[in-house]
Amino acid sequence: MNQVPDYEAIKRFSADIRINTIKSIHSTGSGHIGGSASIADVLAVLYGGMMRVDPKNPKWAERDWLVLSKGHCGPALYATLALKGYFPMDWLTTLNKPNTNLPSHADANRTPGVDMSTGSLGQGISAAVGIALGNRTQKIDSYTYCIVGDGELNEGEVWEACSAATDLKLDNLIVFVDWNKKQLDGRLEEILEPGDISKKFEVFGFDVQTVVGYDYQAIWEAIEKAKSIKGKPSVIILDTIKGLGVKLAEEKEFNHHLPITDEGAEEAIAEIERRLSEGTYPVGDFKW
Repeated sequence: MNQVPDYEAIKRFSADIRINTIKSIHSTGSGHIGGSASIADVLAVLYGGMMRVDPKNPKWAERDWLVLSKGHCGPALYATLALKGYFPMDWLTTLNKPNTNLPSHADANRTPGVDMSTGSLGQGISAAVGIALGNRTQKIDSYTYCIVGDGELNEGEVWEACSAATDLKLDNLIVFVDWNKKQLDGRLEEILEPGDISKKFEVFGFDVQTVVGYDYQAIWEAIEKAKSIKGKPSVIILDTIKGLGVKLAEEKEFNHHLPITDEGAEEAIAEIERRLSEGTYPVGDFKW
C-alpha cells in the first residue's frame, strides 16, 4: 500500500532533484537541463512514495518499473536515484565521463535503479509495453510507468506502442507526457504541429488526464485515478514548462542542452532555495 503523501516532503525532494541535476551537469560542463528540470516534479512524486521500490534491491521482482523513454534526461533520474540511496551521491559528479556508471542517456546495465536503457526516442515506450505485459503474464502485481517527451510523440513508434497497449488492455501501464512545449530544435508547432495530444491518446484507447505538471497533489491524485481504471492503459499529460525551476534554463528560449558555469550553477541553486523559503517554488518569472 502506498504511504500517505507528504506534499511538503515531495516539494523538497523535487528541489533536491533539481539542485543535484544542476550540480551533476555542471560537473561535466553541459547537458540536457531543460527537459530534466521539467520532469523533476513527477519523479519526486513517483519516488517520493508512489512507486513500490527498494533501493537496497534494485532488481526486486515485485517492484514497480520506470522507463524514462526520453532517455537524454537521465541526469534528473540519476539525481533522484542517488537521493533515494541507490548509489553514492558522489557518482553524480562523474556524469558522462570516462568509465562512469552514469552515461549521458539512461543505461540499465550501468546504473542501479535504471530499469530500462533508453535514448533512441520512441523506443522506450515500446519497452514499457513489453515490461507491463511481461509482469502481467508472470502475475506480478506491479505498475510500469513511462515518461515520454512531447517532441518524442513525433515518432511513429510511440503510436504503434500505444495501439499495442490498448489492444493488450494493459491497465498496469501508466504513461506520462512531459508536455513542456519544446523539443531539440524549437517549439513543437514550429517543428511538427502536435494537434490535440489528449484527443490523440483518447483515439488510441487510453484513459486520459491532463494536470499541471508541477502540482504534486494533482499528479499524485491522477496516478491514483489511473490505477482505478481497468481494461485500458492510462496517460497523464503533464502541462509544464521546459527548464522550470532552474534560473539559467528559464532565461533561455532554447534550453534543451546548455552549458552550466560555476556562476550559473550557484545562482540557480540559490534561486531554488530562495523560492522555497518564499513559498514560490518551483514557479518563477519567465523572460521568454
